[in-house]
Amino acid sequence: MFSATGPSINLRGIIIPVIDMRIKLKLGTPVYDQFTVLIILNIGGRVMGMLVDSVSDVTTLMPDQVTAAPEMGTAFNSDYLVGHGTIDERMLILVDIDKLMSSGEIGLIENLAT
Repeated sequence: MFSATGPSINLRGIIIPVIDMRIKLKLGTPVYDQFTVLIILNIGGRVMGMLVDSVSDVTTLMPDQVTAAPEMGTAFNSDYLVGHGTIDERMLILVDIDKLMSSGEIGLIENLAT
C-alpha cells in the first residue's frame, strides 16, 4: 500500500520519491490497475513521481484556448488552478503542478529520500 509520500522507485539508478495523488487529495482508497500511471516530474530541480488514476491525453494548448480559473469561493481550494482550457467540445481543468506540490511537501519528500 502506498502512503501519500511514499514509496520510491529506482529510475535509471536514481531513487525517486512517489506521491499518490488520490491519497494526497483525500479522494478515497487508491485502486491500482492497468490504467494507473506514474508521471515523472522535475519541480525546482527535484525529480519526483506523481501516481494518478489515469492519463487520457497529453496536449499543447494555445493561449486563446485558455481562460482564467473561475472564483470558487470557500467551498473549494482553487489555489492550484491556473484556469481552464478548451479543445473542440472538451473542457480541461489546468492545474499548477508547482503550487500543488508545495515547497513544504517537496522538503518532506527530500527528507524521505535521504
